[in-house]
Amino acid sequence: MTDSKTPLYYGWKIVIAIMALLTFSSGLSFYNHAIYLNALAANPNFDVQTASFAVSIFFLSGGITGLWVAKWVQDYDPRICISAGAVISGIALSSLAFVQQVWQLYIAFIFFGIGFSASSLIPATTLVTRWFRRRRAMALSIASTGLSLGGVLLTPLCVLMVESLGFETAAPLMGLLYVVGVIPIAWIWLRASPESMGLSVDGVDQEPEVSVSEDADSEAGSTSTDSTFDGITFKQARGTRFFWGITIGYIFLMMAQVGGIAHQYGLAREHLTEAQTAIAVAILPIASIIGRLIGGWLIDRVSIRLFAIGMMIMQAFSLSLLALSANVLTLCLGLALFGATVGNLLMLQPLLIAEAFGIREYARIFAVANLMSSWGTAAGPAVLGYAFAINGNFYSLPYWIAATAGAFGLCLFVFGGRLRNI
Repeated sequence: MTDSKTPLYYGWKIVIAIMALLTFSSGLSFYNHAIYLNALAANPNFDVQTASFAVSIFFLSGGITGLWVAKWVQDYDPRICISAGAVISGIALSSLAFVQQVWQLYIAFIFFGIGFSASSLIPATTLVTRWFRRRRAMALSIASTGLSLGGVLLTPLCVLMVESLGFETAAPLMGLLYVVGVIPIAWIWLRASPESMGLSVDGVDQEPEVSVSEDADSEAGSTSTDSTFDGITFKQARGTRFFWGITIGYIFLMMAQVGGIAHQYGLAREHLTEAQTAIAVAILPIASIIGRLIGGWLIDRVSIRLFAIGMMIMQAFSLSLLALSANVLTLCLGLALFGATVGNLLMLQPLLIAEAFGIREYARIFAVANLMSSWGTAAGPAVLGYAFAINGNFYSLPYWIAATAGAFGLCLFVFGGRLRNI
């Protein structure tokens, strides 16, 4: 990429900063939902079904908010959006210590989802796709490692905080950690685009600007040195079969994934002691980190579509293992395989969209796809929570449902066909 005399491309600093930012934003939300769910279910005013539905509201409100987030990061400085989202999330997370009524719980999770949407994946992946073209897969895999690092570093810490201090004290501290972990990183290191710093995408000189007609630009993407014109419009993207294959397929893939993650703590407690459970819940995020880094390396060397299909098959298989959970070995193996797919499937959605449609209107295309997949992320915890209740408070049926949803998402993705060539 550079020789010893060439300064490090600033895009790699963006990648590391986003990885750190996602460690806090996703570690205190995405992976911590299992902790919040169990802590809230211990409150006599709530139960597992009620808490599971609150988690579903979090993802649904975040998906809807993403449409406005996409417009903001496309037109304005993403750091303002990220900072506002961190403040909203911090306040909402802190308020969980004080909710006593179901409507209060749901309002708190609505704002938690709004804040998470504004401070996490949409602005983060938009920035990475702007700064990289040739090494986008590796850059995105490294940056999105923060999603799993949050589960490895912050989730165990939050478990200890809840157990030692009580949820009423721990929740405000976690809310404060969200704010101080996200906002300084955003303003010190993040920048809107390479052009905003007088740089070129990937840190290399681009071809001289070529004048093209408006009609040609609408069909093939601008050849201007401004990287924001690389790709096609949302209107063109939604006319392709691949767009609908990936967006609808990810509804079921995320239903399986998020539902499985949200209930992993309860599943582990069903088969393990409390001490063993604390170790077991770390398997998934660790496997996610390893799997994502290997995936980022492989994607540059194999077909991204075939790699995605392989991850989807592995997700359905791993969830089937968790549904069986005949012993500690199958439980741990299932969590490890499931974790490897979690990291890669989260990375693959924005990467597939960027590869298929470019970054001209990436934020809008990804926001719409994210909204649709949020239907699945919203349904996952609630559906599995309901299945848990009707199955006599056992997790076999919920994880069979998750495995089936993952398999159906795979079929829809395959139906979408090949990526569109731009």
